[in-house]
Amino acid sequence: MRKSDFLVVVRGGGDLATGIIHRLFGAGFRVLVLEAERPAAIRRQVSFCEAVYEGQMSVEGVTAVKIACAEEAKAVWDKGLIPVLTDPEGESIARMRPDVVVDAIIAKKNLGTGMHMAPLTIGVGPGFVAGEDVHVVVETRRGHNLGRILREGSAFPNTGIPGDIGGYTKERVIHARAAGTIHLCSRIGDIVSPGQEIAVITGADGAKHSVKATIAGILRGLIREGYAVTEGFKIADIDPRQQERKNCFTISDKARCIAGSVLELVCAYAMKQ
Repeated sequence: MRKSDFLVVVRGGGDLATGIIHRLFGAGFRVLVLEAERPAAIRRQVSFCEAVYEGQMSVEGVTAVKIACAEEAKAVWDKGLIPVLTDPEGESIARMRPDVVVDAIIAKKNLGTGMHMAPLTIGVGPGFVAGEDVHVVVETRRGHNLGRILREGSAFPNTGIPGDIGGYTKERVIHARAAGTIHLCSRIGDIVSPGQEIAVITGADGAKHSVKATIAGILRGLIREGYAVTEGFKIADIDPRQQERKNCFTISDKARCIAGSVLELVCAYAMKQ
């Protein structure tokens, strides 16, 4: 089977999923991305899910294009692009009959992916059990086991504590302290200081809630303008390494590591066909 005839469906188009999609596309595989109706990526500059809002999104020289139905995918592949379909329930999977399904939603739980969906199903991160709901799992926790392929058991459970970057963990991630609509005062790539207002959340009652930077650094991720957030929703990410501004616009080391493991699995399976 030629790689160009091989179909991989990736559920999710956030920054980690984008690393996987980018790597698979670069290796010559056809990829179809399935996304939610209102994706909530904060690393928007490196997330193909932004195509849902913008119509198309380019990351490191590769472009993804929004399609209205699965039948439009072929025309997009023929142009050397990646189709993105709004299909949060994965209803199109049975119709498309993919060779591989990768669940890279990173929801910390399984939102419906099962081994019945494809000959090879891959769960990325916690929430999956290899051999039960998916065939294999790829570890996403930073550290020695990042990217490890698990053929039984589960990835490390979600701790709720972000990985260490520059000596900071939970301090670098900002969550909404109130529900409402967010309005941005800053942009991804801006250098911010502790206490600096980066956004304002307007509640249903009209109350304004200031969102302030927690540490000094570069605003690496920020939710979209006008997004309706709930209390506790992840809305921003600050990188304390101020000299690393370019990282805001390129696929991360973590995403590339995970992508390499997924590519290994897909290539090994494809070679047997």
